[in-house]
Amino acid sequence: MAVQLSVAVRNARLDAIETTAGASAVMKIFTGSAPANCAAADSGTVLATINLPSDWMAAASSGSKAKSGTWQDLSADNTGTAGHFRVYDSSATTCHIQGVVSASGGGGDLIVSSTSFTAGQSFTVNTFTLTDGNA
Repeated sequence: MAVQLSVAVRNARLDAIETTAGASAVMKIFTGSAPANCAAADSGTVLATINLPSDWMAAASSGSKAKSGTWQDLSADNTGTAGHFRVYDSSATTCHIQGVVSASGGGGDLIVSSTSFTAGQSFTVNTFTLTDGNA
């Protein structure tokens, strides 16, 4: 039998993510595929940099945790097609989360209004939810 965790433990693990990344976390959206893991160097071109709201994730509930507040960049950094994202601490140097970017229905970990970015264009992150395993 695989190890199973209570909902309370799963929620605590999820809430620790926001605590570890901090209240001034930074998200960057890049072109191309994500690096092998968070410890690997950034890859692709930075399309956007978002300073996340101070309380950027809602409290975990039932083993999942959703974005909180508005995640928006009023002026994209570069032009290109979004492929992956990374969430860093406030210094934007230590990666804590990474995943795939897609438009609605695309199956990505981070859902944006469009994966086509144009430098200077505004965009919004629509959906981001973390779900803990081991149920």
